[in-house]
Amino acid sequence: MSGFDVNAARAQRLEVLGRAWTFQLDDDTFELPTELTRQTARNLRDLDDNDVDGLLQLLLGEQQFARFNRHEVTMQDIGAILEAYGKETGLGLGEG
Repeated sequence: MSGFDVNAARAQRLEVLGRAWTFQLDDDTFELPTELTRQTARNLRDLDDNDVDGLLQLLLGEQQFARFNRHEVTMQDIGAILEAYGKETGLGLGEG
C-alpha cells in the first residue's frame, strides 16, 4: 500500500498554476506566489486584518513592494487584485 505522495501532488498543482501568479499595473508586471510557505502563512496570520500594506509586502517581497508603491493604487484596485488572485490560486486573502 502506498501513501499520499506530497511531491507528486505539489508538482501537479504547480503544473496547473505555475510558480507565480502575475498581474499588470500600468506598464509594470508583478508576481505573487501560487503557494504559501508555512512561515508566510504564520506571518500573514499575525498581521492586523486591516494591514493592507503588510499583506502586500509579504506577498510581493521587498523589491516588488517598493515598485508597487510607486504606482497610484486605490483600495478598489487592491481588492480586485486580491479577488482575482484568490479565485485563480485558491488562496482566499483579504476576505472578511
